[in-house]
Amino acid sequence: MENINDFLATIPDESHRAFAKAVFDWVKAEFPQLESVIKWNQPMFTDHGTFIIGFSASKNHLAAAPEHACMVRFEAEMDANGVDHTKELMRFPWEQPIDYALLKQMIAFNIADKAGCEGFWRKN
Repeated sequence: MENINDFLATIPDESHRAFAKAVFDWVKAEFPQLESVIKWNQPMFTDHGTFIIGFSASKNHLAAAPEHACMVRFEAEMDANGVDHTKELMRFPWEQPIDYALLKQMIAFNIADKAGCEGFWRKN
């Protein structure tokens, strides 16, 4: 898998594929400085070589994983907004709208928080 289109081709349901594409297009439009890459067969967005957010698809949802530190920082907001999540990822059911305002805050937080990060992942 070399790019996001390759990843999208792995999503069998056409409406799910369109949903995921819309999310990826939104990320690119809101954060044009981010680079889209495929690692571990998953689309990810990076900034200066450091991980910002990654996505994966399952039968019931598109998952977004912004790293644990970001999940901790926004746990109360996710709970208040009814975003289904674990300690490591958020689940966006295919048939429900995404909370783009919260997703934007989380991505912006990671960009700012990892501005000086030299590795792919946070060290702590």
